Order: sequence, then C-alpha cells, then structure tokens
Amino acid sequence: MNETLAIVIYVVIALAVVGSVAALLVRTRRTPKGMYPTTRDANDPVTGAGAHAAGTDVLDAPPAETDVVVPDDLRDLEPAPAPVPEAPALETPDPVQGRLARLRARLSKSNNALGKALLALLSSDKIDEDVWDEIEETLLLADLGTEPTMELVDALRERVKISGSRDPQEVHQMLREELIKVVDPTMDRSLATARHADKPAVVMVVGVNGVGKTTTVGKLARVLVAEDKDVLLGAADTFRAAAAEQLATWGQRVGVPTVKSDVDGADPASVAFEAVKAGIDGEVDVVLIDTAGRLQNKVGLMDELGKVKRVIEKQAEVDEVLLVLDATTGQNGLMQAKVFSEVVNITGIVLTKLDGTAKGGIVVAIQRTLGVPVKLIGLGEGADDLAPFEAEGFVDALLS
Repeated sequence: MNETLAIVIYVVIALAVVGSVAALLVRTRRTPKGMYPTTRDANDPVTGAGAHAAGTDVLDAPPAETDVVVPDDLRDLEPAPAPVPEAPALETPDPVQGRLARLRARLSKSNNALGKALLALLSSDKIDEDVWDEIEETLLLADLGTEPTMELVDALRERVKISGSRDPQEVHQMLREELIKVVDPTMDRSLATARHADKPAVVMVVGVNGVGKTTTVGKLARVLVAEDKDVLLGAADTFRAAAAEQLATWGQRVGVPTVKSDVDGADPASVAFEAVKAGIDGEVDVVLIDTAGRLQNKVGLMDELGKVKRVIEKQAEVDEVLLVLDATTGQNGLMQAKVFSEVVNITGIVLTKLDGTAKGGIVVAIQRTLGVPVKLIGLGEGADDLAPFEAEGFVDALLS
C-alpha cells in the first residue's frame, strides 16, 4: 500500500516537471510583437526600424482607429444647394433707324432695275408712242397694277410734254414725284401699339401657309422691344408642329414671354384668350397673337380665324390685324388679301421677301386694291430685317 502511494506521488511530480519545461520552451519561441514570423525575402523592403541580422522586419504599427459618428436621423442635414443655371444672354435689337438704312440699301440693290429702265426710257432723245408703250409694260411687269400704271404714265406724259426736258436729273425728279404719289405717302402707316388705360394693345398676325407669320411675329417683337415696349407673345398657331416652340425661341432672345398650350391641336381661340388675359394681368404694353396659316379658299378655316378675333374681343379690343404677304407671289397675293380682309378686317400689310424676284410695284397694287397701307417690309432672313415702311424711302431705293 505504501509502495503504491509512493509510485503515484512520483508520477504526479514527473508530470508537473514535464509541463513546466514544455511551457518554458513555448514561451521562448513566441515571435515578439511586431515581428515577422519568417525570414524576410531578399526582395522585400525593409520598413521597420527594428530590422536585425536574422532578417526579421518589425511591422509598422497599425493606424489608430477613428470613430465616425453617423446620425440615425438625416432630416436635419441640409442638402447641397443645386447649381443655378445661367440666364441666357438677351439680344439687343437694332434701332429702327439703323434697320431702315440697311433695308433701303438692300432694296436699292435688288430692285433698281425698275428705276433704271424707266429713267433710260424717259431720258431718250425721242419719246414717241413706242417708248410710252415700253414704259407702261415695264410698270406692269413690276406688278404695279393696271390702274396705277395708267395714272403714272398719263402724269409723266403731261409733265414731259410741258417741260420738254430730257435732262436725266430733271427726268429723275419727275419720275420720283409721280411714283411717290402712287405709293401714297398720305396713308397712315403707324402701328397701333400704344397701351390703353387699363389694357394692352392687341395685334393679330394672319396669312396663308408658308409666308412667314411666326417669323414676322418674332421680328415684330424685336421692333417693339427696341422701342422700349413691354411685349407678350401668344402662340395661337396650334396646328403646325413646333410653331409654339419656334415663337417662344424668338421671344427668349429678347426677353419676351410666350403663352402657349402644351396640348397638340388645342383650340387656338382659347390660347389667344389666355394670352390676352395674361397680358392684362401682367400690365404689358402689347400682346402679339400668332395664328395658324390657312388657305383663303377654305371656308371652315377662315371662319375659325374670325372666331379667334371674336374671342379676343370679349376682354380687349384688337387694335391691329396685320396680313403677312410674300411679295414674290405678285398678283396672287391680292386674291389672298381680299378674302382675309373680308373675314377679319385687315388694318395693315406686312410684305416679306421684298427682294430678289419680287417686284416693288406690288406695294402699290395691294394698297389700291384693299385701301390698306403697307406698314412693314422685310428684305431678308436676318433677325432685324423687318422695318416700318416709308413711301419716300421706298421710291428712293427703287430709283437709286
């Protein structure tokens, strides 16, 4: 029994000694903190300050952790301000006088064949019936019209007979004076764009398809802005694709707002009504209403044009109804003008494209036929190629 107890005690002591030795061996082989556990390769960079001969590098201490506080509720955080778009630069329309000078110069270059032909005939050494026939034919080809042509030829016959002169300067002066008479400088060519006491002036622009009504409205807005008038545009051409956007673009260039419908094929009378209402509320000086092009022989479309005018007049008087005519259509323009004048009571004519193949005499023919003055002329595609019509300036351009 005593021998068995002694053996157990010896075994326990032996196990305790072995455990102590094993623990000591493990402690001596542990890699110091911050040391690589293996030998560094030859191409590994030495990064630590504790590198030693055994080839073991000291690891850099890891960066201290930074606490980031994320709020549970983001409602109190202010969003970054949205970038403010730059306002488009507004164009400055040319003054009226500058336009007149430029248009007069262009007209003299494109239409002076009429004046030169007449001066050549009237300055010839012998003016017989054949010469007068040529003068008459020249005037008719210039779209002057039969009645004005006969009046002009008769007046020139009488003056040449009395004076007996063939001097080019005297003949030029006689021709100038007689042409001014048939163009009629006594007609009132001013635009009724003065604001009323509590309402704006309202101008409707009408015409057949393709004569440039929308472009004319945009150019007219520039003319009025150059006169320091506050203008609003109404896009009542709701049938032609992109007509409203085209008009709005014209307005944006000079800082003029446009009232238009977002619905394709909207009622044009409704759009015109809203435009005039906005003009009254905004206390503007002039409201310009663009209308859809329509053929003069389409009764339904012409009746609709009359409706647009009547709807506008429920809240404001229509001060001007301007008929836009393409001067190159010649006598066909007269047929259009007659029908439009019966439907909406035309108060003025805008002649576009009065260059190239257009004949200057169409101005006289239209005025004589309708008893309505040509108030504006356009001679090109430029933004400022529209100007008030002047009888004397027009004749001087033809004879220059």
